[in-house]
Amino acid sequence: MSDEQRSLIEPVIIAWKDRRRSVSGHQGAYAMREIVNAILPQGRTGCQWACLPHALPRKSATYHHFAARRDNGTDHVIHELLRCRVRERSRR
Repeated sequence: MSDEQRSLIEPVIIAWKDRRRSVSGHQGAYAMREIVNAILPQGRTGCQWACLPHALPRKSATYHHFAARRDNGTDHVIHELLRCRVRERSRR
């Protein structure tokens, strides 16, 4: 993901994370950047969650974030932002 794309979706991810703050203040073991980096290959290739590279966050953490965003529609918001940017670039 390019820095431009990342800066476009960062406010959406930060807002999502702010709405899901832990009561104890725990912010999770992984940075959101790493979670997004782990979700992208799965979406691109359709591989099983267990087959994600070991250098990425654990499959359980990655799937948890993926499912939470899918269930509340955040994934569609991110998709639309990126889709619109691609269409603008191709002057459509």
